[in-house]
Amino acid sequence: MKTLAALLIALTVAVPARAQSSGMSEDMPYSIRVYGLFAGQAFAASNTFEAIFGTSRGFFWGGGLEVVHSSGIFVDADISTFKKDGQRAFVANGQTYPLGIPLTLTITPINVTGGYRFLKDSRLSPYAGAGVTWYGYHETSSFADTGDDVDTRKAGFVWLVGAAVRVTDWVRVSADVQGTHVTGILGTGGVSKQFNENDAGGIAARFRVLLGR
Repeated sequence: MKTLAALLIALTVAVPARAQSSGMSEDMPYSIRVYGLFAGQAFAASNTFEAIFGTSRGFFWGGGLEVVHSSGIFVDADISTFKKDGQRAFVANGQTYPLGIPLTLTITPINVTGGYRFLKDSRLSPYAGAGVTWYGYHETSSFADTGDDVDTRKAGFVWLVGAAVRVTDWVRVSADVQGTHVTGILGTGGVSKQFNENDAGGIAARFRVLLGR
């Protein structure tokens, strides 16, 4: 994971310079773009997150790499992270009771998507895609019993729809809605089991700044 993050950072610096020195033009059959991203997500397990963190929303940040063919077909890979402190809780008779036991949750999704970019030669380019996400889920607590902490990664489904605006030949900004569905992490114990919530994904509004032709 650290290797992938380092690669994305290196590409962010290297790709524009390399493209310029090699004389990359819009006549090439594909374009390579690197980007930074920021996303606000509403988690599907809303009751679980509300009970532990006091909110069912969170923020992710990260970066990625996008390759777009002249036909409009694209392939995209990104990595991002979310980290938040809360406290353990339990539910009785529909009422949530905080336990005062500190808890830290880190979620690190790796997404690989493919899709199609419409009106690729215009300043505004809508796009849609779908693919696979690998959700890294790391939960720790100061006073955890054996087996209480969670450190796992599960695969799921991701889709997105949005639009990109070309600011200059080398800079684009985009906004999209992304949905993720990841089971096998939540719903097996604790508050998520009591609420019968098993989806660790959710719906996110993402904003990206892309560099490249």
